[in-house]
Amino acid sequence: MKQQTFIIAITGASGSIYGLRLISALMTLPVRLYVLVSKSGRQVAAHETDFKSGLLVDYLKQKDIVSHKMSELLEIDPADSFASIASGSFQHSGMVISPCSMNTLAAISTGITNNLIHRSADVCLKEKRPLILLPRETPLSLIHLENMTRLAKAGAVIMPPSPGFYTRPATIDDLVDTIVARVLDHLNLDNDLSVRWGN
Repeated sequence: MKQQTFIIAITGASGSIYGLRLISALMTLPVRLYVLVSKSGRQVAAHETDFKSGLLVDYLKQKDIVSHKMSELLEIDPADSFASIASGSFQHSGMVISPCSMNTLAAISTGITNNLIHRSADVCLKEKRPLILLPRETPLSLIHLENMTRLAKAGAVIMPPSPGFYTRPATIDDLVDTIVARVLDHLNLDNDLSVRWGN
């Protein structure tokens, strides 16, 4: 089975659980993950989840996630502008920003690359690679909607984490998995995290 490479970013919007669950699910597959967590992303994650500090590999061990033998997790400082993922020559299979703050959304939609998260997303757009954004805000202002429209026209997938209820979710984890399953679908990765309609 071939190892695929993905970039995952967690920013400072509410909903850190989506990004953490996505990373956990991906690590059970033969993937190499380049993970970026912004400073505010860490602060929100510490407030909302049991991810307090330190490295994500330690968090995964704490959560008893059994990683695939061909999986790798490389955590990169969002301030590292010399990282390989900043270059269009870096080959990967897609990037997900989960959750995506409105600040990050606005920066990407206007081509501003203040950090490695913005730059990596900008590279995805110019190189026509998959870019999936999970914006976590409500209600949405006209500015938010226009930024999302601009990004959708540029090729990004805008996927607000709005879980379905036809699966009769019993727990928060069930709700989160309905969204993570859709992200994996859009990355063309087989999964059985959530019940599909008609099954």
